[in-house]
Formats: sequence, structure tokens, C-alpha cells
Amino acid sequence: MNEIKNIDELFSDAIGLLKQLIATPSFSKEENETADLLEKFLQQKDIKANRYLNNVWATNKHFDENKKTVLLNSHHDTVKPNNGYTLDPFEPVEKDGKLYGLGSNDAGGALVALISVFVNFYEAEIPFNLLFAGTAEEEISGQNGVEILLNHLPKIDCAIVGEPTLLNMAVAEKGLLVLDCMAHGKAGHAARNEGVNALYIAMKDINWLSTFQFPKISSLLGPVHIAVTSINTPNKTHNIVPAECSFLVDIRVNELYTFDEVISIIKENISSQIQPRSIRLNSSFIKENHPLVLAGKKMGISSYGSPTCSDMALMNFPSLKIGPGDSARSHIADEYIFVNEIKEGIKTYIHLLQNFGTELNHSVNKVE
Repeated sequence: MNEIKNIDELFSDAIGLLKQLIATPSFSKEENETADLLEKFLQQKDIKANRYLNNVWATNKHFDENKKTVLLNSHHDTVKPNNGYTLDPFEPVEKDGKLYGLGSNDAGGALVALISVFVNFYEAEIPFNLLFAGTAEEEISGQNGVEILLNHLPKIDCAIVGEPTLLNMAVAEKGLLVLDCMAHGKAGHAARNEGVNALYIAMKDINWLSTFQFPKISSLLGPVHIAVTSINTPNKTHNIVPAECSFLVDIRVNELYTFDEVISIIKENISSQIQPRSIRLNSSFIKENHPLVLAGKKMGISSYGSPTCSDMALMNFPSLKIGPGDSARSHIADEYIFVNEIKEGIKTYIHLLQNFGTELNHSVNKVE
């Protein structure tokens, strides 16, 4: 499996596509124009592009249902630019080896590298199927992105998820559990010793949340992490003891706990009512002896557990998160990616798939 087209040509196409994507606003739920760009890119390569909502996908030319299928997935939606930008977030600017622009690092670099690799292998006779999917709503964990698209795709055996990881292998990632909490008290006049202050109840609960440590610590993902990120009462004046106080909790859960276990422990220890916003984004991991991981290890790629959540959480098959760029640059003002990172990303993905083919063959022979 040595099919590699001209790397410089693949790289040039990738940079050109990324510049078009940067110049086209694609906030979550508003990705129709970047979906158009992905469709057009594939069609110009004589590849049949399929689309469902703002999700674009394609299979390799010699797709065979009897072979294992590898999903190459990344997202084309972005967050909104923050107020710290000094550059136009929608103007792709190359300077000092960097390409600036909203979504360049998260996850445009990985997206264009993966689609280039898909083009590279599209017509090749390879020992597995490739399925490319550029998906929507990742930044808001929306239900009309990869989650809904999976219902329309062929059976998938494993996936490479393109996110900025400095081209290291994220073999696990924490799940995301968000809780809406409400403390209940009793209204009264602030000047008299009346009522029950819901804010004080909330503060007591928040203190517990900020100091409690879940005992089971993952060797890959570390401890469960809790952060209270917002607090509010309905009061608009100073002289009313609040009867209600709401607060928001962000919990990053390792693979040693289920969401139900985490919720149960919290309910036993705080007075406030809690309501999970979602229980969809579970922690995920891929076994160290999976052919994808072994393929990366053969290349000397290091592995780690990721504290951030991605579309891996919505996949019910083994998935490996890896891609050019650095997660520390995601969502920052004047976001950028080094252009050479994209070229290295293309090379890495190609060699990873080549090695995967070898490892897949070895695993089949072991079974037989």
C-alpha cells in the first residue's frame, strides 16, 4: 500500500481550500456555505459528494462492503470570533510561516489534511474502505452534525478524528457533563432577618463542588474535573433576599465513571436541584492494541489522554483523535496554524493509514 500522489500538489490544494474556508463564515448551525465548498472540492476531483444537512461525505472509488471501513472525520463549523481579534478573522493571511484566520487551527488544518489524504487514496486498491465526512455543529455538540449523519453512513469499524493535537495520538478523552443547578430558598426583605437566602445555599453547594475530589483517577485522563462557570439570581434590586439561585457546572468525566454515577454522588451531597443538559458526550478511549494505535506507535507517535471533548464522544466505534495544529491555539484571538503543520499532517495521515493496512493484515492473520 504505497500509493502517494505528489505531496506538494496535495499540500497546495489543502492550503487553497483552507483559505476559502477561512474566508467563509461557518458558525455552528450556519455552515451551509462551507458545506458547498467541500462538495465543490470533491466534485472537482471527480469524486461523488453526498450531503445531508450541512454534512458532506464520500466513499473511496473501490468501496467494498466486505472490507473494514475507516472514517476520516473533522468539522467545518467554528466558534464566533472573540473581541480580542486584531486581524480580520475572515481574511486568510500568511505571515512568518503561519496562516491566520478563524477556524484555521480548529479544525481547518486537520479537515483539509484529511480530505487531501482521502483524495490521495480515492482510486487506489487498498485493503480497507475509506469514508470521508466533513461535519457540522461540533463546536456546540449539536445533534445535526456527526451524530445524525452516522445514521446515513455505511457501517464504520474505526475512525480518525481530525483535531489539533500536535500530531500526537489522543487515545482517550474526557466526557462532558453540564448541569443546570437551582438552589431554592424563601424571599424576604434584606433589611430584616427574613427569608432563606438561596444564594447562600448555592454558595455552600458550590464550595462542596469546588473542593470535592472523585476518588477514581485515570492513568490516561487523570481525575474528574468540576468547574462552576456561572451563577445568577432573578433579583433586579438590592433589597430582596433571593428565593432562587441558579448556577452552571461543567464536569469533565474520565472513563472510570458513568454520568449516572457522577450525578448520583453529587445529588447525595448538595441541596440544589440538578438537571443535566445532556448525557450524550461520554468519555471515550481506543485500546492500545488497536491496529490504528499500533500503526501510530510504529511511526514513533506518542499517545495521551485529552481533557477536551470532540465528536469522538458521539461515535460508538473505536476512534483516534489526531491532527495538525495545537489545541492551545483553539478559540484564541488571531487564531493561526503553521502552514508546515498541514503538510506534516498530510504525510502523517498517509503513513498512518499505510501502517494501519499492515497492522490490519497482521491481525487478520493472527485470527486465522
